[in-house]
Amino acid sequence: MNFRWLLPVLLSALLIAAHFSRADNAALTLLGLAFPLILLVRRPWVVLATQVALVLAGIEWIRTLVAIAARRQAAGEPWLRMAIILGAVAAFTFGSALVFRNRNLKGRYGRA
Repeated sequence: MNFRWLLPVLLSALLIAAHFSRADNAALTLLGLAFPLILLVRRPWVVLATQVALVLAGIEWIRTLVAIAARRQAAGEPWLRMAIILGAVAAFTFGSALVFRNRNLKGRYGRA
């Protein structure tokens, strides 16, 4: 049952790993893929560490959105659709940090 609640966190981790893979950053790609393993540890600090990682990933998506939009605007290329998509990915990533407010997950990580 908890897996269903953790699915947004896992998807966010896979998305940020794919983002770093596309940028040829092997270290951050591996970190993005391996970080969800921390969810196997049932300690309160896991929640905070995961939330911090998700907020940092969301900030990276916003940074990427701004950089690509500026580059496309300067070149006279369309940029609005890309901004909407990356904005939605950023919002999803930020929102993934809120799954730990669920009663079942609070109990799992000792934050009841």
